[in-house]
Amino acid sequence: MRFSFRPLFSPPARPVSTTLLLAALAALPAALSNAQTAGVDAPVTSGLPTLGDGSDMSIAAERRLGDSIAQQLYRDPDYLDDPVLVDYLQSLWVPLLGAARTRGDVPAELSERLAWELMISRDKRVNAFALPGGYLGVHLGLLAVTETPQEVASVLAHELSHVSQRHIARMLSRQDKQAPWLLGAMVLGVLAARANADVANAAIVGSQAVAVQTQLNFSRDMEREADRVGFGVLTGAGFDGRGFVSMFDKLQQAGRLNDDGSFPYLRSHPLTSERIADMRARLPLATSTVVGPRVGAPAAAAPVPGAAPSGLTLTLPPSAPGREGAMPRLPGAPASATPALHALMSARARVLAENGPDRWRAWLRTGQSADAKPGDRYAAALSAHRLGQRDLALSLAQRLRAEAVPAAPETRWAVDALLMELMLPTATSGGAAGAAMQAPLGALRDAALASHQRAAVLLGAQAALATGAARQAAARLQDWVAAHPRDAQAWQTLARAQLALGQRLRAIRAEAEARAAQLDYAGAVERFRAAQSLPAAERASDGMELAIVDVRRREVEALLRESVRED
Repeated sequence: MRFSFRPLFSPPARPVSTTLLLAALAALPAALSNAQTAGVDAPVTSGLPTLGDGSDMSIAAERRLGDSIAQQLYRDPDYLDDPVLVDYLQSLWVPLLGAARTRGDVPAELSERLAWELMISRDKRVNAFALPGGYLGVHLGLLAVTETPQEVASVLAHELSHVSQRHIARMLSRQDKQAPWLLGAMVLGVLAARANADVANAAIVGSQAVAVQTQLNFSRDMEREADRVGFGVLTGAGFDGRGFVSMFDKLQQAGRLNDDGSFPYLRSHPLTSERIADMRARLPLATSTVVGPRVGAPAAAAPVPGAAPSGLTLTLPPSAPGREGAMPRLPGAPASATPALHALMSARARVLAENGPDRWRAWLRTGQSADAKPGDRYAAALSAHRLGQRDLALSLAQRLRAEAVPAAPETRWAVDALLMELMLPTATSGGAAGAAMQAPLGALRDAALASHQRAAVLLGAQAALATGAARQAAARLQDWVAAHPRDAQAWQTLARAQLALGQRLRAIRAEAEARAAQLDYAGAVERFRAAQSLPAAERASDGMELAIVDVRRREVEALLRESVRED
């Protein structure tokens, strides 16, 4: 698989292929077998209630299983690495994970050895899910329907608690023979949901039919446990606990009004009146015990972009390029989320999830009105861009900047990111229009490259390439990947920059690192070998880089041999 530069707006997603579905499922039996035979590390039981400790599956085996599934998801056309939305989700995720560690829900060994990675799907259905090994998925549809950052954070806290309480490992240890088929059908449902709701529902319903009644009861207990632990994590991170209740109310209303498959979260996380009542009962206690400002409340001072929320000390070990990456792989989240910022991110999710021009035209009409809300203006600018109306898109974005940023300064990074995004096609088109765009894009570029936010750095690097500043892009990206070696998109953009500078050895090495970051070890080894096969003159001109290529090839070959043994 060749890595090439992928713009923020990729072509419409293709239906997920049967090959990918089968590949994801084929990885399960071997990984599950390893769970039974290769569980050499002691099980982590700290902080777990009495539902079962998952001791039949080691942490290493769970991570291997998660990696095998994640490897397939990275290749799925619906996988979306949108830097703007990833930064926003990180601003919610980092304090939640920090609170879970502080509370003792995530012991040190678990925090170091699981992936703790968020993955975004283009799917417009309302859903989120936890996979083995600390991988969590979020559908664009969930971001699109939520109204506050607290609602999104409540879902993330719930899914985080499924992972921290090792629910998947405990399910597998409960039923040796039935669990592989149950988990396989659940993963099939996750993948198939974006292609065909009926297939997805059949897969999920089938998985429940296979399970015995005790397994179903165990799952209901897990949901209640994830609610309880997740609520504590949510409020411990400074979020308003009412986000849990409002999200539950939203899901309950959706379940009453329709059953058309738009809310698969309700199928995989059955919502009962008991669960809703339990969350409502916890609100008064949470209000009286949470210390520190709630997320979304007026702050004494604006936080520095990329910094941890006030009152939280997050010890985030550096992520290794191998399997034992620790904590979030893409730190550098923006300032604390607010309703104003969430409105823009929700609008972005709506537009990115939609592939048909009819909706874009409707959003464009709404966002052009004189009294349009900032979220509607954002959706209109993005819709105009997707409709090919570049001048109108840029005009709407500039109007948004003038209207929204003074009232909500925390939205500036998101609006500036949108402006750069919209300027890039014109800047690279040549002619008088392209020349005229160089100066305004260059000003945004310089500020973005000085930022510590991932979205700003990546967009700034793309702007640098578009304005003939490849050396500036390469220098900033080199610093970024040194700190964040598992950022595949950063490596891909660095490859473009190095190629523009005529540095083929460094460009091919960056392509290899991008593949390794997405667990494609065979593809990474192929690119490392391609770098080593360059003409002698090119290799001799950069001896240090060649030595790094040799070391990294050996390291990734070892990971590849390990993965082959497990298969």
